[in-house]
Amino acid sequence: MPGTRFVFGIDLLPSPPIGGGMSVGSSAPSVLPSGVPCWVELASVDEAASHRFYEGLFGWTFLLSRDPATRTGRYLIGTRDGVPVGGLYQAAPDQANAWMINVSVQNAHAAANWVQRLGGAVTLEPTVLPHRGSILHGIEPSGAPFVLWQPPADWAFAAGFPNTFSGADLNTRDGEAADGFFTRLFSYTSLQVGDGRGVDYVEWRLEQQPVLYRYVMGPEYPPQAPPHWMVYFGVDPARGTDATAGHALMLGGTVLVEPYDTPWGRIAILADPAGAVFSIIDHSRTSEGWGRAEVDDPYDD
Repeated sequence: MPGTRFVFGIDLLPSPPIGGGMSVGSSAPSVLPSGVPCWVELASVDEAASHRFYEGLFGWTFLLSRDPATRTGRYLIGTRDGVPVGGLYQAAPDQANAWMINVSVQNAHAAANWVQRLGGAVTLEPTVLPHRGSILHGIEPSGAPFVLWQPPADWAFAAGFPNTFSGADLNTRDGEAADGFFTRLFSYTSLQVGDGRGVDYVEWRLEQQPVLYRYVMGPEYPPQAPPHWMVYFGVDPARGTDATAGHALMLGGTVLVEPYDTPWGRIAILADPAGAVFSIIDHSRTSEGWGRAEVDDPYDD
């Protein structure tokens, strides 16, 4: 997998599904194109426990930042080798304990208008964050929350390396509604990479390269499971998915779905000590078929 680093702009490079790779070029424009995952953050019900867990599991170093939009005014920025890899903050009482991706937009106010025109709802109007650009929150027509971010020109985000963001799936009941919304909002093209029958799994592309994925939840999810994002973090092939899952257990996490093989890599679904769900993937371990037909829903309490 090609290494990924967002600094000023990006050139899209080919990469495996579930974690489309992107890489900066020196001649890239100073503004990210719309539709690119440009950040990942965790709203945790236990900030301290999550801090210790991801520091131990992925080797992240956290730096304290101030953010008036969070419940405590604190915002921790995780880094690897000095480059930001993700954010962590204390969840509000009514907020989901979950990982969330941010998708880039070039103009947050224009994006808010388009969200509503395309049938979505804006739940947080465009808000300026000191030194961090502008964000808006919304709900897309199939019911999943999302965050759009107009990042500053000098923002950095490391992804595609071991122990960093590798990609995300939107898990939904209504694939047609989700596809229609996001392909129009970001001019994505979509490609069916499942079998279209038992596995409805679509790849959203920008400039013919994978960016994000959409999965229609099957019988492994109970009817009450809400639409949600599944965030993936890559693991070092020398360590592997199984050893990383075992390390998560030692750090107080939970293995919700044991490691299994897919055409895109060996995956395990984990939860941190505060209960936030995420996946890990070793892209070097690929196989034919999905490796599991049905699993327990990791979001079912």
